Amino acid sequence: MISEIFTLANLSTLVMLVLLQAVLGFDNLLYISLESKRAPKESQSYVRKMGIGVAIILRIVLLFLLVNLIAYVQNDLFSFDWGFASGHFNLHTLIVLLGGAFILYTAVKEIWHMMSPIHDINEGEKESSTVRSVITMIVVMNLVFSFDSILSAMALVGGEEDTHGVFSTVDIIIMSTAIIIGGMLMIWLADKVSEFLQKNRLYEVLGLFVLFIVGIMLITEGGELADLHIAGSPIEKMSKTTFYFVIGVLIVIDLVQSKYQKKLIAEEQQAIQARERNK
Repeated sequence: MISEIFTLANLSTLVMLVLLQAVLGFDNLLYISLESKRAPKESQSYVRKMGIGVAIILRIVLLFLLVNLIAYVQNDLFSFDWGFASGHFNLHTLIVLLGGAFILYTAVKEIWHMMSPIHDINEGEKESSTVRSVITMIVVMNLVFSFDSILSAMALVGGEEDTHGVFSTVDIIIMSTAIIIGGMLMIWLADKVSEFLQKNRLYEVLGLFVLFIVGIMLITEGGELADLHIAGSPIEKMSKTTFYFVIGVLIVIDLVQSKYQKKLIAEEQQAIQARERNK
């Protein structure tokens, strides 16, 4: 068994799966960093680690379930055709759609709260959520993000035809190992991302808009999986290439705006100093 696992082909597959987990886990990591802020400050690091740790275990459970029940997950639960809209929904599409909608709601709620005039005044007085509730949300949303990463891993390990067939024990061990390594990387990075956002509060706005786009991406993906048509036009998912391009544009805009803002502040200070000298 050990000699079957430690082959060059399997090790290269493991590396690819870990990279896949890292790429697909970026938006998940951002959500965890922002969601953990709802917990008391002294418990936030614990919340992130515990949430990801529990999610790793449940991801492996989910992997075993999907390997054995993939056909049932993909079976239609219900469909509708109302003329102006139609679609076919299964468990997978519903999880992706509802997860995307919740992330969109979370991002909009936090952006609205940030724009509130009393945001700064009540920042220190706002009621923190319980540790258990925040961990629960992190675990639940981690599982939502897990569906795509696990299904992609299954396709990468077994090929398109094997996603509906039987995976070997070696395949399952490789995928489980990739999930554990990816989860450990997330635990290591979660505190660093959160610390960066706390020290650079302006990037928190950027993070919320990235989360907003993640929600749109999941909704469009769920719409495509459900073969959803509105007014005769099919819903097409946002590709990862488009997602990262939009994120890149947002980062560039944020950097340019930040630099321009510093320039305006410097010019204003120079004008004030000039007026004081002329008095």
